[in-house]
Amino acid sequence: MTIMTVPVVVRIGALVLATTAFYGYVGQMVPQKEVQPPQEIALAADMTTADMVGVGRDIFTGKGLCSSCHTMGKTGALRFPDLEGIGARAKTRVPGMSDVEYLAQALYEPNVFIVPGFVAGMPTINQPPIGLTDQEILTVIAYLQSVGGTPTVTLKTTHRYLGGTAPAAAPAPAPDAEPGKQQPLTIPKKDAAPGGVPR
Repeated sequence: MTIMTVPVVVRIGALVLATTAFYGYVGQMVPQKEVQPPQEIALAADMTTADMVGVGRDIFTGKGLCSSCHTMGKTGALRFPDLEGIGARAKTRVPGMSDVEYLAQALYEPNVFIVPGFVAGMPTINQPPIGLTDQEILTVIAYLQSVGGTPTVTLKTTHRYLGGTAPAAAPAPAPDAEPGKQQPLTIPKKDAAPGGVPR
């Protein structure tokens, strides 16, 4: 009786084919989701605050990519702060800062104030890769105000990043201050990039 031995090259080839087939099969079991680029949303010049809330919600979940990190009404170990009730909390988060100014700062300069218990990591949303316009950011602010509060912004609303002046700030903490404390505020320079953020 003759015993056949399979050449090493054939065994390696069979192992590679079996491994590839296995991972291909497992990959097909994972639900596939087709992701399309976000649709552009036309902003009408005569939008009401209520219209802005609806558009802001669409931008929040679409082009702004906000819901990929932030949650609404969840508890436990979260990557970024849950935004349930942010419309009411924004008025009291930083002493001397209005809800509009706080939300604008959180979007234009997200790492100036870090909510206690979290670390920096949110992108500046008026710059690439997200690149929201000032008007789109106003609609997101209107939406966030509506979450637990009353929206007040219009397309004519100004804030320190959009034709306004910087609010009076609390004294700046030392550079090694712990997260969650107010950091020094900066005023955009004249040679600012589109969107009002210094280069």
